[in-house]
Amino acid sequence: MEKVTGRAKYVDDLSFPGMLYGRTVRSTIPRGKILSVGLDPEFDWTGFTFVDARDVPSGGRNLIAAIVEDQPCLAGERIEHREEPIALLAHADRGRLEAGLARVEVACAAEPGVLDLGRATEVHKAIAIEKGDLAAGFAEADLVVEGTYRTGHQEQLYIEPNGVIAVPGEGGAITVYGSLQCPYYVVRALRVLLGLPESCGEKVRVVQTTTGGGFGGKEEYPSLIAGHAALLARKAGRPVKMIYDRLEDMVATTKRHPAIVRHRTGVKRDGTLTAIEVDLRLDGGAYVTLSPVVLSRASIHATGPYRCPHVRVAGRVMKTNTPPNGAFRGFGAPQAQFAAEQHMDRIAEALGMDPVLLRRKNLLRVGDTTATGQLLKGSVSAAEVLDRALARHDELLRRNKKSLQRGKTKRGRGVALFFHGSGFTGGGEAKMQSRAALELLPTGARVLVASTEIGQGTRTMLAQIAADALGVPYEWIETADPDTARVPDSGPTVASRTCMIVGGILKRAAQAVRTALGDYATPEQFRQRARALLDGRPSLTFEAQYEKPGEIESRRCGTAPPGRTSAGGAEPSQGSAQEWDDETYRGDAYGAYAWGCNVAEVEVDPVTWEARCTHLTAAIDVGRAIHPMLVEGQIEGGSLQAVGWALSEEVVMQGGRMANGQLTNYIIPTALDGPAMAVEIVENPYPGGPFGAKGVGECPMDGPAPAVVSAIRDAIGVRLDAIPATAERILEAVDRAAGAVSEAAARQVAR
Repeated sequence: MEKVTGRAKYVDDLSFPGMLYGRTVRSTIPRGKILSVGLDPEFDWTGFTFVDARDVPSGGRNLIAAIVEDQPCLAGERIEHREEPIALLAHADRGRLEAGLARVEVACAAEPGVLDLGRATEVHKAIAIEKGDLAAGFAEADLVVEGTYRTGHQEQLYIEPNGVIAVPGEGGAITVYGSLQCPYYVVRALRVLLGLPESCGEKVRVVQTTTGGGFGGKEEYPSLIAGHAALLARKAGRPVKMIYDRLEDMVATTKRHPAIVRHRTGVKRDGTLTAIEVDLRLDGGAYVTLSPVVLSRASIHATGPYRCPHVRVAGRVMKTNTPPNGAFRGFGAPQAQFAAEQHMDRIAEALGMDPVLLRRKNLLRVGDTTATGQLLKGSVSAAEVLDRALARHDELLRRNKKSLQRGKTKRGRGVALFFHGSGFTGGGEAKMQSRAALELLPTGARVLVASTEIGQGTRTMLAQIAADALGVPYEWIETADPDTARVPDSGPTVASRTCMIVGGILKRAAQAVRTALGDYATPEQFRQRARALLDGRPSLTFEAQYEKPGEIESRRCGTAPPGRTSAGGAEPSQGSAQEWDDETYRGDAYGAYAWGCNVAEVEVDPVTWEARCTHLTAAIDVGRAIHPMLVEGQIEGGSLQAVGWALSEEVVMQGGRMANGQLTNYIIPTALDGPAMAVEIVENPYPGGPFGAKGVGECPMDGPAPAVVSAIRDAIGVRLDAIPATAERILEAVDRAAGAVSEAAARQVAR
């Protein structure tokens, strides 16, 4: 309601007394050595605050706290990519600030850089997954099919650019207000940068303001801009606001990792997969950021939702002298599964087999094992989503017959099957030990979590879970704003984990409330007991912490997980605690998977070679739809984002910099460009999620691109192994195919 009435306060709506505005001085070369940084002595610097690497406080570290701490907050000696932050400037007057920005003098000695993934040799991270005996698998094959597939950058293009305000306090304290996804990530980054011990929690406070979208682009990057604003604020002794304009946000921030994926697959004549070998390379950019975990998810999903006894996946993230890449909806799985699905079509063509039948023959079912050796025990819906997507798509076409009449355009259909792990990989959730709380009030309860609302409906969904678990009306539940001074660390708002993981913890907090209140049958009895328990106090907080689903199940059965006591002696159920080995990448990668299928209809203009997706059906198994309308919105939004990645969203890099960092030539689909869409919500409950729910945010991103590209091939008979499938790229593929046909005909004549 706050958004639709205009009352919501985004970070740029906020102001503080004495506030300055901050800007960033950036590198204009992709690689080199910094010789000097200074201020033009001919310029009037009155009222300015200037910061460079020398202003990082004693005891602090000039870096961004991350998985691998290789990225400086401000470049002090070397440049590793274009747009790298070198210095910061602040002033109360924006006009004077822009004038001063042009008078900061940076001298660098340029060096040759690596600007292309194909030429990269330095490895940020490598992962190997092995299952069975690859040589034996290829020996069993009647046919070996090979292919190489490429995907490019993608810009998150959230509606609100990055922005923060840093407010200094007494004794070195700092409060940051910002558009961000992960408040506690920013807390840790500021502690490291400013040299503050973890015990001084009150010294660093992070408040998420109303946030206009994130899609992963506001997962780790706010740690950098918050660090910049904090350094300026501490030096100036005044609040500092830093808001990127659209150009700066597009050219300087993280994007989806480009990928080159090579597949080599052994298959029998009947379509049975015998061996899968995948070489997966991602472009990490200049610094590691989140690349190890992006690579992890990409590698685990690289074989697609298919069973195969013999697998080898070799994954690497390479360093280039381009801006670092990071989180984007899907987190490596879309790149990997684009290649896997395109390769399944190539195999079907080589066998002369219907691509749907090939998928149906090999799709994962209960009792199968994944590439990491995970035994699938339940909530496996590959067959169901395939069947329901095909049926629903035919219904969609019948309803939209008129829209299919397009003259001489070429039409085609494509299908993609996919899956997506919910939550952190392996033991990540156990290590995170996320917490959530419910604050009991005389009138109801208040949700206390650090999970952020970035447009996906988190506040509504968590309030629903709390209301249903307590047995009270939804209207009795309030939701606190994510403020680290007030809410526990629930982990980051990423990895399709908020509903399944944080919602599950919140449900256990609600169960603790019910235990404290005793039996009650009606909402009014809840209020009566709550007021009695509060006994005049305004509130009482009940907190819960993450527990593995197997541990919860074991306790219900009366058995004790390791290190805990329990009465009774029943055996644990089949849902035992996850086993995972980070070194070998063997074991249970995820507690549950979401499953999906897309069917796409495209039209290709034979004159301009422009492709348009006219119809798209998505069948997604989400376990349980807590709020069906929000789930449908997530599926539609992610699907349209993926259609843009497939057809039009091309980041053009020149000299290591994004050359089309504006909405006039970075083309995203608008409401007028989107296909007619049908959403089929499939509910195959997962016992470890609240009311059976799994993740939904990322899965819809995985399938539309391969479905659309398969449909283009069906329409024009030409294979595209790279996206986006722009008109230029389609024409090049047509010309190559025509050239290959001509060359083959010439050889036949010569013979």
